[in-house]
Amino acid sequence: MNVLIVESKPELGSLWQRHLERMGALVTLVQSQDEATLALCNEDYCIMVLDLVLDEGSALAVADFASYRRPDTRVIFVTNTSFFSDGSIFAHSSNACAYVQSATPPEDLAAMVEHYASTP
Repeated sequence: MNVLIVESKPELGSLWQRHLERMGALVTLVQSQDEATLALCNEDYCIMVLDLVLDEGSALAVADFASYRRPDTRVIFVTNTSFFSDGSIFAHSSNACAYVQSATPPEDLAAMVEHYASTP
């Protein structure tokens, strides 16, 4: 399972990365739109954990690029805001498979990654 995490807060991204690696996932952690698009150009990912609020760049641009460059890559959006809490993220991003709060326990997020990465 090859996973891309796009998270501006290194400590949070590293926490998620460690949980996923314990499950046997190969994880790439990046912090910006530019790093994410470069990673998507160079590697095939089955799933991406993408923070909706990036310090550098746009999460929706990353998701859109992934749908074009890697159409099979599914996206779990995470956020610490109430933006898109109405579920409209699924109308804006065709590759979205889940929307969760950043405070979701890392073991729960890891279980979701495993589930959606294995779902065709």
